[in-house]
Amino acid sequence: MSRAVDAVAGAGVVVTGGAGGIGAALARRFAAEGARVLVADLDGDAARAVADEVGGTAVATDAATEDGVARLVAAARDALGAIDVFCANAGVAPTGGPDAAEADWALAWEVNVMAHVRAARALLPDWLARGRGHFVATVSAAGLLTSLGSAPYSVTKHGALAFAEWLSATYRHRGITVQAVCPQGVRTRMLAETGPAGQLILGPSAIAPEQVVDSLFAAMADGRFLVLPHQEVAGYYATRATEPDRWIAGMNKLQRKIEQAGG
Repeated sequence: MSRAVDAVAGAGVVVTGGAGGIGAALARRFAAEGARVLVADLDGDAARAVADEVGGTAVATDAATEDGVARLVAAARDALGAIDVFCANAGVAPTGGPDAAEADWALAWEVNVMAHVRAARALLPDWLARGRGHFVATVSAAGLLTSLGSAPYSVTKHGALAFAEWLSATYRHRGITVQAVCPQGVRTRMLAETGPAGQLILGPSAIAPEQVVDSLFAAMADGRFLVLPHQEVAGYYATRATEPDRWIAGMNKLQRKIEQAGG
């Protein structure tokens, strides 16, 4: 763990979606390890509460829009001097399939994918000039697998993972560290809002947000790109890649179980 602590002590860290859940746990852990933390969220009051708790700074902004990202990055540079670690943690999980509203699909795309793209666009020039920078993407096991009950979430989380992989493959040799955090169920408000499908599939193995952050810090110490707080996801991912028909059949079995339970 010492490598992870050494890497963040004194660092300027931004956490989006930092007012609760995994975001708040990230803010608390980074602050505990000696980082200077800026907490960003749409809910300014909740962001300030977390920032006050950790001795950090709060910014109320929409990290998914171009203007919101520009405002966030400018505020972070004013408060921190430099952004060393950016945690792209904000996310949304609208339910439904092709029938989901256009607005739900658009929101999922803007928050789960374009927020990461826009943040990287703003951060990379400085990071490349300095020869270092650290981008942490809160993705989801849905980005490796799928999420029954929410096509917009599944599709956009696959996009978030693809973008994180692209960043790492493109800039690793230039000092840019990228990590993709891919938990299954986490005991947050998002899980509570998934309804019967989410509770049936994810509820039994759901973990606390702090456990997700523990996994991230362990991966930071080891230099790993992929962060799997639920280790069983690696096996599922391998089956999906090597035995796709078996994988889809298994997921369809779960879908039928959800329907039988009235989800």
